Amino acid sequence: MENVMGSSVYSPVSEKVVEDLVALLGRSGVTTDREKCLAYSVDETIPRFEREYAAEAVCFPEDTAQVSAVLRYANEHRIPVTPRGAGTGLSGGAVPACGGIVLSMERMNAILEVDRENRTLTTEPGVVTADVTKAARNSGLFYAGDPCSGDISFIGGNVAENAGGNKVIKYGATGAHVLGLEAVLPDGSVVTFGGRRRKDVTGYDFVHLLVGSEGTLAVVTKIILNLIPLPKRVTDLLVPMPSLEAAVKLVSLVTTEGGVVPSSVEFMDRNSILNVERYTSLRIPHSDAAAQLIIQMDGMDRRQLWGDVEKTGDLCVRNGALEVFVAEDRNARDRVWRIRKYVAAEEWTYSMPVLSKEDIVVPTSAVAAFLTRLPRITERHRATYNAYGHIADGNIHITIFPDGIAPEEDLHELAVPLRRELYACVNDLGGTLSGEHGTGLKRKEYTDIFLNEAQRALMKRVKRAFDPNNILNPSKMLP
Repeated sequence: MENVMGSSVYSPVSEKVVEDLVALLGRSGVTTDREKCLAYSVDETIPRFEREYAAEAVCFPEDTAQVSAVLRYANEHRIPVTPRGAGTGLSGGAVPACGGIVLSMERMNAILEVDRENRTLTTEPGVVTADVTKAARNSGLFYAGDPCSGDISFIGGNVAENAGGNKVIKYGATGAHVLGLEAVLPDGSVVTFGGRRRKDVTGYDFVHLLVGSEGTLAVVTKIILNLIPLPKRVTDLLVPMPSLEAAVKLVSLVTTEGGVVPSSVEFMDRNSILNVERYTSLRIPHSDAAAQLIIQMDGMDRRQLWGDVEKTGDLCVRNGALEVFVAEDRNARDRVWRIRKYVAAEEWTYSMPVLSKEDIVVPTSAVAAFLTRLPRITERHRATYNAYGHIADGNIHITIFPDGIAPEEDLHELAVPLRRELYACVNDLGGTLSGEHGTGLKRKEYTDIFLNEAQRALMKRVKRAFDPNNILNPSKMLP
């Protein structure tokens, strides 16, 4: 298979290669079983890609030394390697676009240290994110990275994609919590960047270059995360709003007029809410409202937090909220958040086929303009949509469904002009094509809308500096 970076050709995973990999990892560390290889060659991207991509072998390293050995061998023999976490990605980042080896990190699943004095947690990449949160909490500390997939995603995948999630408005995306990394370069070299310190301007900031690089530059094998004091009080508000415009305006007023920085502000449009009611046993107050907001606030002092809750609730009522529901105890809060988490779940279970699932982000001041333009774009392409997501940081998830499309029509062909028009609109509003799901294989052909020739050339030079043979997660991020 031709190497997109130059003139060399990738080598197949032959019987001899498999024997060599078994020698490096042991018999249980390598599989070429067709069904297993296919299972490790997909992620959660919907719809699936226009053709099947399949690994020729899947490797299961158990430590950094084994990761190093596999990469060194693959680099020497020009075999593509695709790192993989839990496979929960939504952009094809873990899909082996050029075949070769999928490097599953699932066996590197230990939390190595919780350091209370320095407020850090050191972990391997195959740990489920919720387990990181639990380990921090058990030590009286808080890991503030909170992707909605935290119950199933791996922390290594969160780092690779710079996952955002619910708490970005107050605490930042995953990269804001990463202090240090151990990583293996494509030639097998093991490097360490950053550490348990909170300041470091010695050399380039490779920590945050690797965060969000989608496994194209190095394979992360250890992660040092920043922890903060655990908030003692958390309260959620469920706020149905009569219009999208009123909902967007309210989000801004909470901070500018109310002087409150919520830990989360989530948004769901009417279609999202009605679909959750249609396919679950939940009964949602004012389910026909144009939009619903979940506003979460946390803090240490109950009196101060309750003052913020009252101030925010009054602000909501004054600005058109149909009602304000307050959830203080854990059970009530879980019921509120179940609504938000069921939005994506029902799309998977009941709403197929999907024409496109998008992850756009615009400046928060442009959210209303985007939501106003969105119906006209989808109508032109014979489609309907759900919109929901992290409205306070401008990151809106859109699931687009075909409407009246004939069975013989190709969804992939129909999605291309729709995405082009959608992304052009986003770019016009000062946004970009992905806030947290990544470019991956799915969106790489559209980067020309957002990145000029000089930017793309610079990215290619960075890739070449790390990976001159282009073996590591090739054919991702850029055409």
